Amino acid sequence: MAEKLAPEKRHSFVHGGQKVFEWDQTLEEVNMYITLPPNVPTKLFYCKIQSKHVEIGIKGNPPFLNHDLTCPVKTDSSFWTLEDDTMHITLQKREIGQTWSSPILGQGQLDAYSSDLEQKRLMLQRFQEENPGFDFSQAQFSGNCPDPRTFMGGMRSN
Repeated sequence: MAEKLAPEKRHSFVHGGQKVFEWDQTLEEVNMYITLPPNVPTKLFYCKIQSKHVEIGIKGNPPFLNHDLTCPVKTDSSFWTLEDDTMHITLQKREIGQTWSSPILGQGQLDAYSSDLEQKRLMLQRFQEENPGFDFSQAQFSGNCPDPRTFMGGMRSN
């Protein structure tokens, strides 16, 4: 079931007609994918991840990205790798289950429809993880998910 809940596609952030990066998210992390320019030695690329900021570039040049993140991340479990011609950055969400509209604050936000689909997909993933063995694949969601601690706290048994 987990495979069905994984991101179905990557979102693209395009600026000035050029793709800057692609990204997707799960309950626990946001992944960014940046296509590296050719003919640059991989040892020259760098990525600096801070709790609310990311800086990416080639040593000796101005940063390619130098922006605040939409939401804070856990720096001790966030990391980056180079895979073939792509830099893959994994940002560990500080608030598990929070839906990000974009990794970069104020840049490339999802439209309202895509954001709603993303929130529903993450909600389904959360229900599946909290209730193993139940099939939520045909579930229809409307509105926001109530916090189970608040909901269950309001119920009393007699």
